[in-house]
Amino acid sequence: MVEITDANFQSEVLNSSMPALVDFWAVWCAPCRAIAPHVEALAKEYDGKVRVGKCDIDSNPNVPSQYDVRSIPTLMVFKGGKVVGQIVGSAPRAKIEDLIKKAL
Repeated sequence: MVEITDANFQSEVLNSSMPALVDFWAVWCAPCRAIAPHVEALAKEYDGKVRVGKCDIDSNPNVPSQYDVRSIPTLMVFKGGKVVGQIVGSAPRAKIEDLIKKAL
């Protein structure tokens, strides 16, 4: 699991050689905390196939505004520097995993 920031977004996500799942979240967000264990488990399961990172929207406002993140949690999958999938709101693990599989 990588911490995604405004500073490293380009190198960690857009320039990644593999698909990247970014979890836009905040400390005060209960649904974000609810899906966190699923995101962490999938990060381990797809290690080496998908880069998984979390972006704290309070500490890093530029990237979320650039991608029009208006509510959290928002999960986005990037491939080749482009958004190829997105889930807004809390979602079951299976739905998050389907999002990842579409990018592989």
